Amino acid sequence: MRTRALIVAALLLLAGCTTDGGDDDGPVTLRFQSLAWQEESVQANKDLVEEWNATHSEVKVEYVQGSWSSVHDQLLTSFEGGEAPDIIHDASDDLADFAYGGYLADLTGLLPARLTSDIPRRSWETTTFGDGVYGVPFLQEPRVLVANATWLKRSGVRIPTPEHPWSWAEFRQITEQLSGDGKYGVAWPLKEPVSATLNLSLSAGGQLFHRGADGRVTVRFEAGDEVVPRTVHDQVGTDRSASPTTLGSGGSDTLPGFFGGRYAMVPLGFSYRQQIVQQAPEGFDWQVLPAPAGADGLAQGVSPQTLSVAEDSPHKKEAAAFIDFLLRPKNMVRLALGDWMLPTGTQALADPALHTPKDDWATGTALAEHLRPAPAQSVRGYAEWKDKVATPAFQEYYSGAIGLGDLRERLEEDGNLVLARYQR
Repeated sequence: MRTRALIVAALLLLAGCTTDGGDDDGPVTLRFQSLAWQEESVQANKDLVEEWNATHSEVKVEYVQGSWSSVHDQLLTSFEGGEAPDIIHDASDDLADFAYGGYLADLTGLLPARLTSDIPRRSWETTTFGDGVYGVPFLQEPRVLVANATWLKRSGVRIPTPEHPWSWAEFRQITEQLSGDGKYGVAWPLKEPVSATLNLSLSAGGQLFHRGADGRVTVRFEAGDEVVPRTVHDQVGTDRSASPTTLGSGGSDTLPGFFGGRYAMVPLGFSYRQQIVQQAPEGFDWQVLPAPAGADGLAQGVSPQTLSVAEDSPHKKEAAAFIDFLLRPKNMVRLALGDWMLPTGTQALADPALHTPKDDWATGTALAEHLRPAPAQSVRGYAEWKDKVATPAFQEYYSGAIGLGDLRERLEEDGNLVLARYQR
């Protein structure tokens, strides 16, 4: 009896290992953590998981819901605890420390040529760290001006297009022209001022982070870096054409005032159009305009959404195959439409559904060729620099508490002390 019990126990143990490990006697199970949050986007992701599972008997995918607000700390905990999902949805500006820390798999050689050739090199640069590629960039969004179309039409100002955008100087002049009687030409929602400022500054030639021949990065706040901050600062403090009360607000916080006729324009990410469609009062006429252009035209930085594979995953090839399925051109279009964003893939970007005048899809799609990796994309220590140095410095400058010289000093001197610790 004792021998029989031992045999049964051994068989049960073997069966348990087979189920969890996904060996030859059972399907492999991959955990896919998605950060989709809008109803359309969540549904698109879940539908694609179901379609994969219906056609792949040997590799099953389990959908796991994550959250943008806590993803960095949650992933760090799961990596260190050995419980990371196999397939990880994140943003490219969150990958550097995970990639350098050995938590993400190098996807070089795992992805098919179809996928690697379809996504432009400039997008792959956002997920390349050292000699490896640690994520597939698949969705991105330009920052645009969402405008009260009726207000602009009545004012008689020139309406910009991607072919003929406003310059930063013209933008400042027009917001002043649109202001008065308690109304403002623009509302800047700058609760998180750093990424908006740095990414828009690419249009004016701003770079801020400079990598030397030795690979070390230093902060230099030069002429091109001044254009956007100075414009915002002067709109708020000199022209009174930008609302001072929205500087500490998030994008959604500005929408009630925008709908109520308090602001003519709000700089927002392209995906905010969904909220506007859902929340705008009946008859409210709005339109999407390109962000202003500078010395480098309409260039602006982006940090695309990404899909990565955990280094600890025992099924990297299967995970890469699922990513390839998820990002087939038609599927990438479905994900883009669900998130109201732009796909990185050239085939998906050419889809007619993304070139319609409805909801100004065509305006945003026309900006895709001007999107570049965010300036801080591969800078180790960026998160600490942003939180401890840049965010308070920009907030104080925009509010008028400090001047441009003080801003430069803090970004450079305090900032380089932070970055130096990561580059020893």
